[in-house]
Amino acid sequence: MQDRYDWPGATGPDFLSRPIHRQWLLDQAKSLFAFFHPAALNPKGGFHPLDDAGRPFAAPGPNGAARHLHEATRMVHCYAMAHQLGLPGADRMIDHGMDFIWTRHRDQKNGGYFWGIDDSGPVNPTKQAYGHAFVLLAGSSAKVVGHPDADQMISDVTEILLHHFWDNAAGATTEEYAADWQPLGSYRGQNSNMHLTEALMAAFEATGDRSYLVMAERIASLIINCHARAEGWRVAEHFHADWTVDRDYAGDPMFRPAGTTPGHALEWSRLLVQLWELGGRQHAWMHEAAQALFLKTCAIGWDRAQGGFYYTLDWQDRPDRSDRYWWPCAEGIAAASVLRQVSDDPRFELWYRRIWSFVATHVIDHQGGSWWPEIDDDLKPVSRVFTGKPDLYHAVQACLIPLLPSSGSATRGLASKAGAVIVTG
Repeated sequence: MQDRYDWPGATGPDFLSRPIHRQWLLDQAKSLFAFFHPAALNPKGGFHPLDDAGRPFAAPGPNGAARHLHEATRMVHCYAMAHQLGLPGADRMIDHGMDFIWTRHRDQKNGGYFWGIDDSGPVNPTKQAYGHAFVLLAGSSAKVVGHPDADQMISDVTEILLHHFWDNAAGATTEEYAADWQPLGSYRGQNSNMHLTEALMAAFEATGDRSYLVMAERIASLIINCHARAEGWRVAEHFHADWTVDRDYAGDPMFRPAGTTPGHALEWSRLLVQLWELGGRQHAWMHEAAQALFLKTCAIGWDRAQGGFYYTLDWQDRPDRSDRYWWPCAEGIAAASVLRQVSDDPRFELWYRRIWSFVATHVIDHQGGSWWPEIDDDLKPVSRVFTGKPDLYHAVQACLIPLLPSSGSATRGLASKAGAVIVTG
């Protein structure tokens, strides 16, 4: 399908140079924050999952719903950005989340952070690299906004990551352990390492400790410069213990689906630009890889007839799970925006507009609020993997990252930007 923006002369000035577009982005971010605050705040600890209308789901039993580590940590990270914008109530959300992570998710006996807990205690006491990456991100974002407990959280989770998860020989993290730190299988995954890369960069920004940046660069070198380059700029998701690609793996449909996941390649594209910038632009391969990942993914992962990114592809680049999720679009928007800052290739501007057009038409719930998490081949909302409106993290970053310099995280960028500058550029 020829996109309407592809006709000659249709581009005009970049959207991000236009104050009205920048104000629209900020308005979208504010509406997302308002959807989750205060409705998501659970007085018994952590945060409620919300239904389509933004109401807490009814508790399934006497001990309430299970709350997962990535949910509380992402809320802290997001409301740190809200705090930087000056939105009232954000500080309460940060404080509530930090307390819940430290007093309820943290294993006081063996160290580390439980993956899932309810009102009575751990319901899934495993220790997962994915969740611990978000603890580091939450602590780092909390430090940027001056939370008094941020330093202890950063110190604690850094020690856990180095002692239990980090494989120094590989330059990446191992995956999953029991409560007593017994290994649970030999699986290695890129998803946890990708999010750890994001968290390590945030920790470097917050603390100035360059060892975090070195770890992030090592992960990116293994997952992208080694494996994704060898796969023709497809991001391999699943690995054996020796870090050879496991092409046959099929696990949890949310966190470990079979095949390749276009949204992760787009996410890596954004992270690589940030990593390249934070490292003083010393590693030219990062800039090359960021562009190649983005353009390859748009070529094979975008539905040319209907629009939107397929959730997963098989190794022949055919749609495997063809439903469109909100978060690959969010990551595509963020990636296109930062690539436009560091490249004069007009395709990044075209894709920025194209993805936002799809999101504004099909993904944003203009009546109920927030974004639909998944839509089917007919572009209608469905609930096959997700229920309700489960996420703030991806959507709000898609709104805020384009407003800020490509050289750092949104939390850090907002720390040095006044609201008027965000709108006018």
